[in-house]
Amino acid sequence: MPKDKATYSYNKLCKRLRRQVGEAIIDFNMIEEGDRIMVCLSGGKDSYTMLDILLALQKKAPVSFELFAVNLDQKQPGYPEDVLPAYLESLSVPYHIIERDTYSVVKRVIPEGKTTCGLCSRLRRGTLYGYAEEHGFTKIALGHHRDDIIETLFLNLFYGGKLKAMPPKLRSDDKRNILIRPLAYCKEKDIQRYADAREFPIIPCNLCGSQANLQRQAIKQMLTDWDKRFPGRIENIFAAIQSVAPSQLADNSLFDFKSLALDRSVADKRSQRDNREWLEEAIDPGFDLPEVMTQRQAVPTTATVQITDVGSLT
Repeated sequence: MPKDKATYSYNKLCKRLRRQVGEAIIDFNMIEEGDRIMVCLSGGKDSYTMLDILLALQKKAPVSFELFAVNLDQKQPGYPEDVLPAYLESLSVPYHIIERDTYSVVKRVIPEGKTTCGLCSRLRRGTLYGYAEEHGFTKIALGHHRDDIIETLFLNLFYGGKLKAMPPKLRSDDKRNILIRPLAYCKEKDIQRYADAREFPIIPCNLCGSQANLQRQAIKQMLTDWDKRFPGRIENIFAAIQSVAPSQLADNSLFDFKSLALDRSVADKRSQRDNREWLEEAIDPGFDLPEVMTQRQAVPTTATVQITDVGSLT
């Protein structure tokens, strides 16, 4: 790729990522005046990118906030202890390395060949929560991106029997910490391109080895296949996470199904329905038609043609 074209592509990527991070921050009120933000830096592409973009936004933000990088050294054999300090010092970013031997705990508790990520993440999370509270940080920034959120949705759906994902902003169960995920709107492939271009000193996680049979890897492969075969599907899935209709599901704790009762006090207005409503009812009461079908001039006049057209969308 010619140098000028590569530069143009890189600049577009930077603007897109910064815009998406800025939108996520605004949409979920992630950062407020006077915030002291603990940026969790693992040494992977995601957390490097998060810190880099937050530093850039900090210079132009309408509110004043502090950034403080924290890394948890879990005492994995061969862990390069000098990489992160050298990198952060080159940026003049204040930081702290927490040394906690969670590696030995995980290896002792989890049988050989079993997935270690669950216990490892719980130990790591507890350590970081405690440090944030002890040092007065108002927010904890994590590097999870859009793909992580979608993968978590399907992990919970397929393996946990729950319809939940990973929120861009979360208050811990004990209400003592607020987590934010500034990369919530960013695609992993964009983050990978950005990290490659910036040449971050990546530190691989060797605690769990390759663990090729991880459930998350299976979900990631499924989504990658979908993205290739059905362009736009991943975007629709993420949009669905942001547009939930509790009355169309089956959770009694979110919607009061038991108290539903007839109410015929309002006159029947079926004759005033538009084509979109009739089509939805004819095909599937729980299915929302794509926006293209709502344009009246594009709606066919016969029911047979209507159903055939919609069938072709699936």
